[in-house]
Amino acid sequence: MAKAHEENEVVTRVYEAGYHIVPTVKEEDVEKVVGAVRSEIEKLGGSFIAEGAPSLVKLSYPMDKREGEKHVEYDRGYFGWLKFEGGAESAAKLAAALNANKDILRSIVFKTLREDTRAKFKAPQLREVKRTDTIKTAPRKVDAEEKEAVSEADLEKALETLTQE
Repeated sequence: MAKAHEENEVVTRVYEAGYHIVPTVKEEDVEKVVGAVRSEIEKLGGSFIAEGAPSLVKLSYPMDKREGEKHVEYDRGYFGWLKFEGGAESAAKLAAALNANKDILRSIVFKTLREDTRAKFKAPQLREVKRTDTIKTAPRKVDAEEKEAVSEADLEKALETLTQE
């Protein structure tokens, strides 16, 4: 009897679903699209852990989506993500549902950790450079011509010759 119980037990894992919503969806309707994704996860028996609200971003490269008989190219999309716990079969079904959703440009579902896995940006470490040499500037020698002050009349004459050409 114990073996039968173990066979029916579903092993749950933590998954993250990342998605781009097409930019033609109105901003006030983006939450409806996300709600549909959430309800799909709940329908598949998943439980939420964390979520990143979608925001409009410029894509790194244009992506196209088939809409009816034509391909439409997008350079922007609402990017969001959901982290949830569920079975392996539910993750595969969610991926198929996201691919079938006409409002989702592109999506990915992958196994992850429960902990916060977002990239942490580190400040670049500065190296300390020790200088043993001191830079000294040599005094500049001034020619006799540079020492003489230029008169206003000479400047006017030089400007007239330049503007005449």
